[in-house]
Amino acid sequence: MKAIRVKQLRQGNPSIALETVEDPVIRHPQEVIVKVLAVGLDGTDKEILQEKYGVPPQGEDDLTTGHESLGVVTEAGAESGFSPGDLVTAIVRRPCRKQSCVNCRNGHSDFCQSGEFVERGIKGAHGFLSEYYKEEGRYLVQVPSGLLHQGVLVEPQSIVEKVWDQVLRVQQRLIWEPRTALILGSGPLGLLAAMTCRLLGLDVYVWSRSPQDSLQAQLVKDCGGAYRQAGADEGGTDTLTAYAEELGKPIDLILECTGFSPLAFEAMGVLAPNGVLALLGVTPADRKLEIPSDMLNQSMVLENKCVIGSVNASRKDFETAIYRLQQMEKEYPGWLDRLVTNRMKLDAVPQLDFASIPIKAVVDLVPVEQWSGLVKQTEEVVYSFSV
Repeated sequence: MKAIRVKQLRQGNPSIALETVEDPVIRHPQEVIVKVLAVGLDGTDKEILQEKYGVPPQGEDDLTTGHESLGVVTEAGAESGFSPGDLVTAIVRRPCRKQSCVNCRNGHSDFCQSGEFVERGIKGAHGFLSEYYKEEGRYLVQVPSGLLHQGVLVEPQSIVEKVWDQVLRVQQRLIWEPRTALILGSGPLGLLAAMTCRLLGLDVYVWSRSPQDSLQAQLVKDCGGAYRQAGADEGGTDTLTAYAEELGKPIDLILECTGFSPLAFEAMGVLAPNGVLALLGVTPADRKLEIPSDMLNQSMVLENKCVIGSVNASRKDFETAIYRLQQMEKEYPGWLDRLVTNRMKLDAVPQLDFASIPIKAVVDLVPVEQWSGLVKQTEEVVYSFSV
């Protein structure tokens, strides 16, 4: 089968190639073979493909990339819980082997304490940017056939659901009735966060570098949010702080989706009393900056502010993501489809210019028009969770 590989990662001077690799074979009754329909690309993939920093499996030099998957089961072990024709996505992270890591031992590898977790397509395990992959049934999540064309967004939406769940848990410390959310960044994650906050009944404001007449801005407006281009004035007075003052209302929740650390520190200053700043993005940089540390420390303490970091997601978050995507498609039909601005074939990935992607790129390993013929039609998948 064909797969996208980052080659010679351990040898220096790695390269990207479309290669032929061995087909996966079921060896245990818990395993499943999945035919990949599509894989979404995000900022992590950009860094792996451009900076080539991924970690291959132990004893190997190459890494198959891709972690946002949508596929259909073609073979299923007797104890896997799946059957051919099931539409599925895969949880990305696998637990570490440290017995002392209580989170990994209890199904929450997204809170791994040892740092020795494995992430498919990123760290220590091959990803999904191949024609087929093998997986244990416990790491697969069934996607209803009604989300066939939006299911590739389950993984990024799971990141949003994870942070919202954590915010709610943190805010059990007080009586909290949030009304206003500020989203920093209008990439796929920022836009999904904006739509999620709208569905949760919040007033949503998005601050991003994309132009005011961009597709990103239009998508924000189309779901009922307000959009402001960051740094639109040449004088540099159009700052996040100035924008927050202009809004003239408490900002209860800030979701930082850019990974630009100076913006994260500025966001601490504009957060309302009792508010939460959630950091979802990081960028590989070595920045140094001066901050008003005394002022920030004082406001964090005296106004009960909270800053949390969030990465990866658990099965529960994937399941909630499926529910939320169904809700988005029902309330704003077609909105999710507009997030995907670039579709390509597998052989185009090695030459991909990420700068040419307005919002979201998806690699189709099977032509879209053939998908419905491969997937078993299902009723809406019902999961047990609170939203």
